[in-house]
Amino acid sequence: MATQPVTTSIELSPKEAQLKKLLLDAASYVNSSHPTAEPVILRWAGGWVRDKLLGIESHDIDTAINTMTGEAFALKICELCEKPETVKEHGITGADVGNLHKIARNPDKSKHLETTTIKLFGLDVDFVNLRKETYSEDSRNPQMEFGTAEEDALRRDATVNALFYNLNTSRVEDFTSGLKHMKSKLIRTPLEPFQTFMDDPLRVLRLVRFASRLGFTIDPAAEEVMGNVNVLNALKLKISRERVGVEIEKMLKGKDPRRSLQYINDLGLYHTVFTDPSKPDMPLPNISRWNNGYEFFGYLLRSQAPGSVSNVLIQSDEASYYGWMLCALAPWEYVDEPIHTGQGKSPPPFITLAGREGIKAPNKLCDLVTAAHKNRADIMALKTSVVQKAAHINERDRFGMAIRQWDAKGGHWRLQVLFSLLVEAMQRWEVRTTSSQNNDDFLGEWQLFLDHLHELDLLDAPSMKRIIDGTQLAKALSVKPGKWMTGALEVCVAWQFRHPGVTDPAGAVEEVNKRRKELKIPSS
Repeated sequence: MATQPVTTSIELSPKEAQLKKLLLDAASYVNSSHPTAEPVILRWAGGWVRDKLLGIESHDIDTAINTMTGEAFALKICELCEKPETVKEHGITGADVGNLHKIARNPDKSKHLETTTIKLFGLDVDFVNLRKETYSEDSRNPQMEFGTAEEDALRRDATVNALFYNLNTSRVEDFTSGLKHMKSKLIRTPLEPFQTFMDDPLRVLRLVRFASRLGFTIDPAAEEVMGNVNVLNALKLKISRERVGVEIEKMLKGKDPRRSLQYINDLGLYHTVFTDPSKPDMPLPNISRWNNGYEFFGYLLRSQAPGSVSNVLIQSDEASYYGWMLCALAPWEYVDEPIHTGQGKSPPPFITLAGREGIKAPNKLCDLVTAAHKNRADIMALKTSVVQKAAHINERDRFGMAIRQWDAKGGHWRLQVLFSLLVEAMQRWEVRTTSSQNNDDFLGEWQLFLDHLHELDLLDAPSMKRIIDGTQLAKALSVKPGKWMTGALEVCVAWQFRHPGVTDPAGAVEEVNKRRKELKIPSS
């Protein structure tokens, strides 16, 4: 006999109520075509139910169907919406019903079920059948079958994600104590944790993400096995790195990235996530002081005062996300790179491999990581020169050219500076003494460095327009364009930094002319 679920109610928005009415009419339309078959019952599932109960806006609705596939039911909706009487009854306009999209199952990417999605009344609605999953030890992918609502709830990652809103009864259905766990702010697996994670190891990262996003606590029984060596090995072997990367991206773009990294650290997940699984001999970074880095970054982001370190270096939501990603990878910076003795191009640094292969970071992010790694010594040297008041610190060209070079190699020069700051923070920032003199001195050094760049008017150095281009320079020197132009134009830019505000390029041309031999410029 099926378990009777605990219930409660949900207040729908006008758009949700409009959608509910259309879906129920579609179910009646299907039922009337097959009067002897088991009637269609529709349920909104998972995240939408959880978020509505928490008072969080949600525009994505998963609709679970008891007797037919998502594609078959969605096609019936489209069929119904073509009828003039339906259009009139539901007040459907041209923009209310979008195109139907089918997302095929892809076990290699840990997507085990085909989904059909359509935009209805401005809401993104996914359709899928209720299912149960059967796992075998020798298979990484579950066998899917139609299931009951209770079986569907039990196969989910957390009880708070296993709630249904039954459209026919207008009641929430809870088969797994999810309502109770929401009240106690607890993330708990519907079934025994070890088997849950062995069946689908990605659930380890999903639980971390939901706990961080919702501010909930992970059940101690689940925590105990999340770092189990068998679970971690399964996470490495069974789950594609793209799916791992998606979870990490959602964490670091989410409500509490710092807490996500703390969970990864506390649960012993770091070396499983941020690594290249195809290189088992790759050295492991020392993460004993990693917490200093992410705690410091969280502290830094709390101050956005004009001119502050955070305000200067992090200027968008994307920059904040990249900053958390740099923070996550920062321990790799202390791993010694092997000396490249072979022919050809040097292999990417370990830190880039950890991002590119561990979480399939996109090329743009990998380029930033590589540049931040390669330019760190230069960044630290210039910062130190400012702190120590070296004789050359007012040479605009020295600082301006360096900033342009950093930006040209990997973009986001400000984030490259942030990376150097985060790497140093792991050694110098003390988490439990945020008001200590050492912490003030550490942050003060970086503030001094950025203030100095501001005083030199170099914060926008990469966007400074050249006073003269290659064609104009070649004409002024009465020579043909050639390989010499790259170095000569750099001389012009450096001259421009030394002479801010000057608009006549004659001085820059004269500087190049003086260094003709050095720059290997041919005779006129």
